[in-house]
Amino acid sequence: MSLFKSKQKKPEEKAAQTHAPAPIQPIKTDKIAERFALGMTSVGDIVAPSYVEVDFSHIMVDKHYYTTLFVVGYPRYVGPNWLNPLITFDHPLYISMYIYPTQSKIVLEDLKRKIGEMEATIEGEVRSGKVVDPTVQVALDDALSLQAEIAKGAERFFQFGLYITIPADTKEELETKTKEVSSMLSSLLVISKRAVLEAEEGFKSTLPLFMDQLAVWRNMDTTSLAMTFPFITSSLSEDKGILYGVNQSDTSLVIFDRFGLENANMVVLGKSGGGKSFLVKLDVMRQLMVGIEVIIVDPENEYQNVCSKFGGEFVQYALSSPVRINPFDLPIGVAEEDALANNVLSLHTLMKIIMGELTPEEDALLDKALIVTYQQKGITQDPLTHNNEPPLLEDLYKVLIGMEEPASQSMAFKFEKFIKGSASGIFNSQSNFHFKNKLTVFGIRDLEENLRPVAMYITLNYIWTKVRHENKQRELIIDEAWYLIKQKDTAEYIFNFAKRARKYGLGLTTITQDVEDFLATNEGKAIITNSSMQLLLKQSPVAIDKIAEIFYLTSGEKHYLLSSGVGEGLLFAGPSHVAIQVLAAPHEKEIIDG
Repeated sequence: MSLFKSKQKKPEEKAAQTHAPAPIQPIKTDKIAERFALGMTSVGDIVAPSYVEVDFSHIMVDKHYYTTLFVVGYPRYVGPNWLNPLITFDHPLYISMYIYPTQSKIVLEDLKRKIGEMEATIEGEVRSGKVVDPTVQVALDDALSLQAEIAKGAERFFQFGLYITIPADTKEELETKTKEVSSMLSSLLVISKRAVLEAEEGFKSTLPLFMDQLAVWRNMDTTSLAMTFPFITSSLSEDKGILYGVNQSDTSLVIFDRFGLENANMVVLGKSGGGKSFLVKLDVMRQLMVGIEVIIVDPENEYQNVCSKFGGEFVQYALSSPVRINPFDLPIGVAEEDALANNVLSLHTLMKIIMGELTPEEDALLDKALIVTYQQKGITQDPLTHNNEPPLLEDLYKVLIGMEEPASQSMAFKFEKFIKGSASGIFNSQSNFHFKNKLTVFGIRDLEENLRPVAMYITLNYIWTKVRHENKQRELIIDEAWYLIKQKDTAEYIFNFAKRARKYGLGLTTITQDVEDFLATNEGKAIITNSSMQLLLKQSPVAIDKIAEIFYLTSGEKHYLLSSGVGEGLLFAGPSHVAIQVLAAPHEKEIIDG
């Protein structure tokens, strides 16, 4: 055992001679600064430990113990992330990897010599009538394969050193943790040795100084080295937020607050039966538990049961329903000069959903008709007039009919069914609905297929008006978003919704099973880009290549999404992504299935 201490004498040391100087007293901070300024003290003197003790198999720095393991044997086959148990070991470890490239010419010469030796060994055993050692035969096959790959340039060769330093506060803890790490490495078929009589060299080799003083290396080709890459899937566990599931890589819980990300938007993509609705219903229930207000646009009335169980308000769109929302409504009690102009632009989009694409002439006539319709109710750009009763869809119809241009009358006929026909009354009444619940679900299943996009757009515009004038944390869920994405105007509206939601504390959740159509539009891809969370559940082979291109998926991740079960997928949250398994408590599953 060797002992290294600082040269400064301890205060209690007494001089042997009568005239010896007095014991050295601790230097005050200002004196240290003065001596440092004069060049008498270096930075190394200040930051260095008070003493370092090097023992047979460990080193002690101040009051902390360290021992180092070096790897001498590796498994024959390794897969991606095979060092995960070491990197996620439940104790601090200092891990260093040293990689030295070697010249292919030298490696080929060594391989040629080794191959010759193994072939001679096998031939000698065959001639003597002995059974060929299978380990020699396997090693020969590996060497021949590697020789061919290096010769073709498909592989390169490296010298690789792997060292692990284990810290501990006591000697007993050091021995315990060393045994645990050795056992864990043995379970990976990794052979490790303790740096006996080289504890100091091992400790220095794992400091961030690039000092490889152990020099214990193993030959490794490019593919094997890539498998040893020491980074793993990020953990998504925070001290606040809600539970989304279990990380399938390390079985940790995926808990985080979506409102703590850059924005709270989320996109859920998956084929039918992949578990999208189950996940979102869980999300709704758990967000309500932490006080988040939830609004859902539900094309299939899937959330009606959850709504009733949690005492929410289910707003049903149907001819017989008493609930009405007027698309001409303006925000009341809020002095907003651009409110009228913004709503006119919104009505332009609504009329395009109803009537289809408009020519430039029709678009100009519609703009003029909308302004006249508001003016007939005494509503102008002046915010004081916005409290007047807003017009109805039939008022716009009458204005268009009264215009002399043939195009205006043609447009009026296109939405006449909303005034006099089969859909009269649904969108042609004054609003009689107001938000008054933590959970509100707008169900539009009972409407005709071609009326659903109209109802969804009117509802979203009504929600947006509320969101902009009452800033608080909310989640808005749009199920079957492809209804709106397939039309350019409504797709742009949803995209703008996603971009601006963060300013008002809103988290937009967009769900679709028609992944191909969603990703085929620029607006659909832009919505994904403007969402800090993306959840990819089970995908169809038709859509997987497009998804892999947008999300930069590896071949392994593509295969995982094609073969994953219900509720399994990849969750992207900010810069991290994990393979997730959605789990529900028995009572949660009962509510969802009931």
